[in-house]
Amino acid sequence: MSRTALRVCPLCEATCGLAVTIEGDRVTGARGDRDDVFSRGYICPKGAAFGALDSDPDRLRAPLVRRAGRLVEAGWDEAFAAVQRGLREVLDGHGPQATAVMLGNPMVHTVAGGLYPGPLIGALGTRNVFTASTLDQMPKHVSSGLLYGDANALPVPDLDRTDHLLVIGANPVESGGSLCTAPDFPGRLKALRRRGGRLTVVDPRRTRTARLADRHVPVRPGSDALLLFAMVQVLFAEDLVDLGDAGGHVSGVAGVRRLAADFTPEAVAAACDVPAEDIRTLARELAAAPRAAVYGRIGSCTVEFGTLTSWLVDVLNVLTGNLDRPGGIMFPLSATARPERPAGPGRGFTTGRWHSRVSGHPETKSELPAVALAEEIETPGEGRIRALVVAAANPVLSAPDGDRLDRALSGLDFMVSVDPYLNETARHAQVVLPPPPPAQSPHYDFAFNALAVRNQVRYSPPAVPLAAGAISEAEIFARLVLCAQGMDGADPGAVDEHVIAGTLGKAVGDPLSPVHGRDPAELRALLTGGTGAERRLDLMLRLGPYGDGFGADPDGLGLRRLLARPHGIDLGPLRPRLPALLRTRSGTVELCPAAIAADVPRLRRALAAPAAPGPVLIGRRHLRSNNSWMHNVPALVGGSNRCTLQVHPQDAARLGLTDGGRARVTSDGGALEVPVEVTDTVRAGVVSLPHGWGHDRPGTRTAVAAADPGVNVNQLLDGTRIDPLSGTAVLGGYPVQLTPLP
Repeated sequence: MSRTALRVCPLCEATCGLAVTIEGDRVTGARGDRDDVFSRGYICPKGAAFGALDSDPDRLRAPLVRRAGRLVEAGWDEAFAAVQRGLREVLDGHGPQATAVMLGNPMVHTVAGGLYPGPLIGALGTRNVFTASTLDQMPKHVSSGLLYGDANALPVPDLDRTDHLLVIGANPVESGGSLCTAPDFPGRLKALRRRGGRLTVVDPRRTRTARLADRHVPVRPGSDALLLFAMVQVLFAEDLVDLGDAGGHVSGVAGVRRLAADFTPEAVAAACDVPAEDIRTLARELAAAPRAAVYGRIGSCTVEFGTLTSWLVDVLNVLTGNLDRPGGIMFPLSATARPERPAGPGRGFTTGRWHSRVSGHPETKSELPAVALAEEIETPGEGRIRALVVAAANPVLSAPDGDRLDRALSGLDFMVSVDPYLNETARHAQVVLPPPPPAQSPHYDFAFNALAVRNQVRYSPPAVPLAAGAISEAEIFARLVLCAQGMDGADPGAVDEHVIAGTLGKAVGDPLSPVHGRDPAELRALLTGGTGAERRLDLMLRLGPYGDGFGADPDGLGLRRLLARPHGIDLGPLRPRLPALLRTRSGTVELCPAAIAADVPRLRRALAAPAAPGPVLIGRRHLRSNNSWMHNVPALVGGSNRCTLQVHPQDAARLGLTDGGRARVTSDGGALEVPVEVTDTVRAGVVSLPHGWGHDRPGTRTAVAAADPGVNVNQLLDGTRIDPLSGTAVLGGYPVQLTPLP
């Protein structure tokens, strides 16, 4: 007999509500949950394929341990004994800085991924932390840290109330949204148009998002910062600056004016390949709109001036009076956030508190650049990385020069991978620990609720019991923490209880906390939840901004109330949060940070430099794909989701390329041979290859992906191209050479 269970989809940032059909212990169908408080029944192809991904026959169902050079199935106790032995040999013999952690994108799509990295990194004692952020979003974090004093204070466009949306380097119709959690992004854009609003898209490709736009500006890749700076210059030159209600909380406007003076529309037009008058029109339309928002994403982040571009996005929002106002850009307040504090100066944000051993890259947000991982493993000397914990990451495909990293990983003393697949990276591990499928796991969006265009809260308990012999993802990570401490065999629940005790100890000692002065043991006894992870979630909800404060607000949130509302709880539209949100040293929005001002001369030099000969390469998104981890589901590959080199007809004719033919693409890191797709959706002088492909390495167990492997676009890079302010790899907007192949 079949039954229905409600889930929040974990397959992209949109976090749509699903109603899944279950027969026995198997998901046989998925549809949109019409009563979900956030998504209202919307579903995309990834959500519809939830059951196929959940039951993928290539998913690992038991741990793998390397014996005599081969990875073979083993029991959990044997696997964790091998983990403890491997980690402790390195820790005891070489110290904590000989270990490292690499966290991938899917970590923010799970409960365990939101709760355990901190304790794990703390147990290892390492500063060698690498994540997907420096391959994706770190420029936004650095920009927000410098502007607002908090690297996690990421404003989002108030999509449902804006009159004018300017999108730069983003394709939310196909990505589902990124650093902007909005189920049914396409529907929200269409609603903007229906209510008389305006959509402008700046992108070198005529993406599906651009096709919905009133205006599409096919800018030259990598010139986003120049275009935005020229728009800023127009706002000042034409007296269009109006800070609005946030003006009393902003400093540094005069400094921005000085920085922008040289970047006139005429000065940047040739570099951007956008006429000067069009740039003026963009600025004027933005300033004239009653409520407007500028939204930039991965195409504006993973470029040479990613942090400057991210900063300029917010500068435009500030100068047009659209910061922290309905219909502009606003700061979500999630249910597990720290409660808001009184306004006042904070500690501010800094980078470079430590540096990578080999190249001296500064840390950003307690992370080192992913491009530095290979050299930190390869280079001899004290502090060389010898042991690596990889969780939900596949940097062999997602980071530059995967061939070099492939070789480096094979030279580690020890590696453990937490991953459901034996993929291009996990194949190097001595131990692989597979988490259970999504239907057997709880779901709560710690990260994405803090980026949502409407405040809401939803929790999904496991829809299906754990399979025989499986353990939860939370237990896997808790046991990893214990292994790092040499305590394998201790109760994994002790990890959660330690965190709970520490959190309650701080809360009862905080005069601003609703539990100030109370007995931690009493509060601990009041927590609900069937697992340590649920108890921690209950604690965060109850101490959060909407929480019951352990009785202080009887109508407030807690896990019990959330479980009683399976379609979620709507917490209302975004609301202004300045100045309480600010944590800068001045207590203001510091619009002209010194680190930004110091990087502007680099942009001026780039403006004066001659354009690179030949085409420039960019990536692209697809609705049925999410980086490298969805290519093993038959329903999500094939059709238009192909790894092809898109080339404009003019370039194809000039270079002798034909549709369906093949070409060699060459750049800093090497060369690839790829099938050609001739299309006018990409502008002349630009070619496009998607990210996340290249499933052709031996030793993996992903049959569907390997049958149509594509090529790894990041192999064209050697890792030397980097945004210095954020440590983010330049993954787009770089020159390539094309040669037709027979």
